[in-house]
Amino acid sequence: MAALLDRLVADELPTGRGMGAWMALLQAHATLTRQLAIDLENETGLALADFDVLGRLAHAGGQLRMTELAARVLSSRSGLTRRVDRLAGEGLVRRATTDADARGVVVVLTDAGVARLTETAPVHVRGIRDLFVARLNDRELAILESALGKVTLDCTFG
Repeated sequence: MAALLDRLVADELPTGRGMGAWMALLQAHATLTRQLAIDLENETGLALADFDVLGRLAHAGGQLRMTELAARVLSSRSGLTRRVDRLAGEGLVRRATTDADARGVVVVLTDAGVARLTETAPVHVRGIRDLFVARLNDRELAILESALGKVTLDCTFG
C-alpha cells in the first residue's frame, strides 16, 4: 500500500518538493487541534468547535449569515446546523432573519455567548501560547504567517 501511495504521489509531484512541509503541516494541525480541544473541554466543558463558532461570531462583530459562518468554521455545513441549534438551545447564540432577505438566516452572539467566550478564551489562548507560539521564534512565526497567508489567499471553498 505504501508503495502504491508513493507512486501516485511521484506521478503528480516527481521531485517530492514540498511533501515534507505538507506532511508536517498536517501533523502539526492534527496534534495541536486535538490537544487544544482536549484542554478546552477539560478546563471549561466547551467543545473546540463550539468555541470556534462563538469566536468567529465575535470577530465578525457579533453576527454572521449562516452561509458565511459555514465558510469560516471547522465544522461541516450539516454539522454546523446542528451545532448552531445546540448553541441556540443553550442561549449562547440566536437565529434571526436578515432585513434584506427574509430567507437568509443570521446567527447572532448573545450576551450569554459573550460571557461564555470571555470565560473560555483565556484557556484557549494559553494553549496556543504554550503549544505553538512558545516553540517558535519571531522569525519562524513571521515566515509561517507569510507562507500560510499566501496559500489561504488563493484557496476558495465552494
